[in-house]
Amino acid sequence: MSILLARKVTVSFGPRTVLSEVDLDVSPGDRIGLSAPNGVGKSTLLRVLAGELPPESGAVTRRAGAVLAYLTQETDLRPGESLRDHLARRTGVAQAEAGLERTAEALATEPDAGDAYAAALDHWTAVGAADFDERAAVVCEQLGLPADLLTDRGAGELSGGQAARLRLASVLLVRADVLLLDEPTNDLDTAGLDLLENRVRASRAGIVLVSHDREFLARTVTSVATIDEFSHQLSVFGGGWQAYLDEQETIARHAREAYAAYADKRASLTQRSRQIKEWSRAGVRRSKQETDPLIRNAKRQGAENTGIRATLAQRELARMEEVEEPREPWELRLTLPSAGRGSEIAFALRGAVVERGDVRLGPVDLTIGGGERWRITGPNGAGKSTLVGALLGRIPLLAGQVLTGTNVVVGEVDQLRHTFDTEDTALDVVMAATGFEAERTRTLLAKFRVGAEVVLRPARTLSPGERTRAGLAILQAKGTTCLVLDEPTNHLDLPAIEQLEQALADYPGTLILITHDRRLAKAVKVGFTLDVGTL
Repeated sequence: MSILLARKVTVSFGPRTVLSEVDLDVSPGDRIGLSAPNGVGKSTLLRVLAGELPPESGAVTRRAGAVLAYLTQETDLRPGESLRDHLARRTGVAQAEAGLERTAEALATEPDAGDAYAAALDHWTAVGAADFDERAAVVCEQLGLPADLLTDRGAGELSGGQAARLRLASVLLVRADVLLLDEPTNDLDTAGLDLLENRVRASRAGIVLVSHDREFLARTVTSVATIDEFSHQLSVFGGGWQAYLDEQETIARHAREAYAAYADKRASLTQRSRQIKEWSRAGVRRSKQETDPLIRNAKRQGAENTGIRATLAQRELARMEEVEEPREPWELRLTLPSAGRGSEIAFALRGAVVERGDVRLGPVDLTIGGGERWRITGPNGAGKSTLVGALLGRIPLLAGQVLTGTNVVVGEVDQLRHTFDTEDTALDVVMAATGFEAERTRTLLAKFRVGAEVVLRPARTLSPGERTRAGLAILQAKGTTCLVLDEPTNHLDLPAIEQLEQALADYPGTLILITHDRRLAKAVKVGFTLDVGTL
């Protein structure tokens, strides 16, 4: 029995249609992976299902009394909010507590408020508010989240690992009948991914999730719903992630074969009709040259019969059912140009001690040679991004020294996409980073699906996917001797991730990579692996 139903849901933003007559049924125990290219409407659909965005037409209905929780992909901190209060708000407990308190107060003065109080109490119980504090204490200890984590901190002051664990805590604590998850795997380490996967697989809720982590999808989803970027409609494929990939490949092959057969037959009929017409015209010309009336009439009749055959071929052509040529979806074309190998040594740390927040590393002695490929590993909060910050000179050392080789040209995609954390327009940010003039920058960003309606907005308002693609656009625009990539697959769609894997395979310069994407880590070959836990 369905617990959440979407029927004929249509959403447009101005002249642009995002969702068109979308239908979706979610039943208890369903684990539906929502797949589509960046910017096609995945997060929009989640917002519609959550009731945050009303559709232009169509409707979303939820079973009476069903609890729905929607956990977004970005960490939303509010000034003065404690860790407990943040988790209570994210899981719906705070709203349930407020509702119960409000109806309890009304019950004291309004005798007819009993039904409202009973409903509020049922909801308070359903969301797990009764034992929330005990469960939150256990989860926070398990994830290493201290009670004062959010004291005097904004979202930008948390490390990527801390923010990831904070989002994971919400997933582990939430009690809901319908669970909507937007990019829950971003920045999670291996232990966090295991916890998340176990939670999703064990849940009896109906789950709709957006993720570009291929291994996570393969391990968790029972079906895949995909939004077509041309029709804006939704198709659902059962059988899990690999079954979906296999079926998509089969559908694409059949579409190509059907169109090829149609095109060949149409071309054949067109050519036959044209040839028969030419024969008919030639027969008419010859009949006119014939002096014998009997022969002339016979030739004219033959020409007319040939013309009839041409007409039949034309009719057969007109009766053919048209087969639409398969449309090629937008695809990121990524290259990572090299400015050469640079110096023999790209970076070195000598007796370096560095500290950021709760993380302290050192003393560290490390040399990264020109052209070497390194992967930095370790659990969330161990100091991977801190080490990179020290190597790049972005975080001051408490002791020791950092050395940078001559002629080292660094291209970076940092974990939190700080380059775009500004009120400057996205266009201005990319122009400053690349040295391109405005029109050339617009063309560059358009190739990365950052369109004209986006580039003049403040860069901080870009979606996470837009920020990541704009960061890759900067890398493509300038040659580098060293790439520093911290969780580069976050917010990228699957074709773009595959493009990144291919581009990194061909990149000849120095590479420093931090990733928890298990398939990317397997695909991108490195010569050195450094676990920051050993420093």
